[in-house]
Amino acid sequence: MGGGGGGSSGSLGDTRQLEDRAKEILQQGDTGRKNVFISFAYEDIDAVNLLRGQAKNESTDIEFNDLSVKEPFDSQRADYIRQKISERINQSSTVVIYLSAETAKSRWVSWEVEKSVELGKRIVGTHSGEAAAQPLPDFIDKNKIKVVPWSKLAAELRKK
Repeated sequence: MGGGGGGSSGSLGDTRQLEDRAKEILQQGDTGRKNVFISFAYEDIDAVNLLRGQAKNESTDIEFNDLSVKEPFDSQRADYIRQKISERINQSSTVVIYLSAETAKSRWVSWEVEKSVELGKRIVGTHSGEAAAQPLPDFIDKNKIKVVPWSKLAAELRKK
């Protein structure tokens, strides 16, 4: 007689669905919060910290995840930093790019966008104030990245 095990009548498709759902939950973290990687030029750290604090004060279901990198893009530690950033991006459900006059100059932000596209992540650009600093980085148009003011970011991130 054949050895059947455990009485499960589920198919491989059911297993795949469970696996996909588990990955989705892990990306969001066990708190139900959305794990969002925020990419920004280091020169904007103060503005980004203010915006993060505002998000916490508003009790949003968004948890920002980033590595604030001061190192030059071509430094001796750059490969290690890229590896760690890749892991953080991969764990995130969405990547948010904070847009300022400094963003287009940042090789780190450009690389993070490329990595996010490679990993198939949803990407949203955001800015403080009424309008984003101009000109926008080339990668915004190239990758058809939606840009919203910070005040509308939480609502945008809740969309699927």
